[in-house]
Amino acid sequence: MNDKTHTLNELIEITRDGETFYRHALSEVKSPELRQVFEEMAQVKSGVIQALAVKVAANDEHPAQGGTLFGKIREAYADARAGVTSDKDAAYVAQLEATEDRILEAYEDALKDADTDVQALLGIELPKIRACHARMSQLKKRLA
Repeated sequence: MNDKTHTLNELIEITRDGETFYRHALSEVKSPELRQVFEEMAQVKSGVIQALAVKVAANDEHPAQGGTLFGKIREAYADARAGVTSDKDAAYVAQLEATEDRILEAYEDALKDADTDVQALLGIELPKIRACHARMSQLKKRLA
């Protein structure tokens, strides 16, 4: 596996962590507004994963199929934290916002070291990642 594929697969895994977490949180929160936001965010993540996977496949490699251990741990932590707080929705938003921080950082780091081919792809996908990050940051502030 070349560096380009390795980088893209890492981004797929981290983005899948976010998608999986949003889908999990959908079943845990009661607010219709949050459920809608989480569904929209999961769909954005799914689209980004698809775009990255197409690029990996175009390099005759296999796209990553799973997430990361860190993503699973964060999701479990959110469940535990939501179980002991009076505001379960805010607990999930806070942890999802932290997940967005991690995703954005990974994309920005990848952009610095990527070749022009990957930079072009990330140039298309990064605004979506930044928009998701901004939306969750605003939501976290509103619920705080």
